[in-house]
Amino acid sequence: MKIGLVLSGGGARGIAHLGIIKALQEMGLGFDQIAGTSAGAITGALIAQGYTPDESLKIIESSAFVRHLRPAWNRMGLLRLDMVVDLYRKYIPHDSFEGLQTPLHIVAVDLNAGEQVVFEQGELIRPVLASCCLPGIFEPMLINKRQFVDGGVLNNLPVDVIENKVDFVIGSHCNVLGPRKPIRSMRGVIERSLVLAVQSKTRDRFAKCNVLIEPPQLSQYTTTDISKARELFRVGYQYTRSMRSEIEASFEKPIVEIS
Repeated sequence: MKIGLVLSGGGARGIAHLGIIKALQEMGLGFDQIAGTSAGAITGALIAQGYTPDESLKIIESSAFVRHLRPAWNRMGLLRLDMVVDLYRKYIPHDSFEGLQTPLHIVAVDLNAGEQVVFEQGELIRPVLASCCLPGIFEPMLINKRQFVDGGVLNNLPVDVIENKVDFVIGSHCNVLGPRKPIRSMRGVIERSLVLAVQSKTRDRFAKCNVLIEPPQLSQYTTTDISKARELFRVGYQYTRSMRSEIEASFEKPIVEIS
């Protein structure tokens, strides 16, 4: 049986994907195809490269991602991601989809054409970062003279990208809605509005997953809570462990634990 893993966007909450993946791997589950958007693209690239979830967490914690951002003076965004390319080449030096251990599919949006584009061959790192270019925050990523922004604008859980390539789809969704304290800042209004807009387009993709993992506790974190990386990792891990019986039932056979 071929298993596909689909990883949503969600900013810092995407770190929970790593905890989810660790729990799944401990259940003896591996992945034949990975698809990701935004934060899911970054996570997917590290896992597809062969890093363990714990190693990936250390990379994210130590990479000082924020320090490599710089202002985008042309006003198409507040920040630019081009300096981050060299940072990720440190961890994925071959910078190609073909060099990965697991086939990976990354979704970004062509801003001018207004369409989803799936990257799955050739250059890797810039497409991964293009998938993370949240409009208004990051300057669009220029690839082959086309401007790309965050894949979550059109497809935050790209099940459709791999559903015909695998027999079983596990969806990891970290863009979770839930009760929050009253919003009292412009940033909070913008962030919540974006989450609502993205979520409304994602619901119909939930049904395409054989297993959907969506830790409700993630609703208590924001997309910028990168300083809470360890907590987010733990939330994903513990929730997935609690789903063991449900996951096992979906496979219709016992799961063999890997210690």
